[in-house]
Amino acid sequence: MKLLTDLAERTIATYLEAFLGLLLASSVIDLSAAKAAAVAAIPAGLAVVKGAVSSRIGSPSSAAALPKGGT
Repeated sequence: MKLLTDLAERTIATYLEAFLGLLLASSVIDLSAAKAAAVAAIPAGLAVVKGAVSSRIGSPSSAAALPKGGT
């Protein structure tokens, strides 16, 4: 359960960071909010993959790639 909570938090944060970054960039380039939302899903999806892989490398209860004995 800790892994899923950790992974969900990281994924949502990644999505919001990417989305807000794209919205800020849209003031300089022509990018609609719908396109920004769709494009922001790419790094959020990659965060899920990274978290899943990291749980195999590091602690199984965390989405971090820290050593299993690390804190």
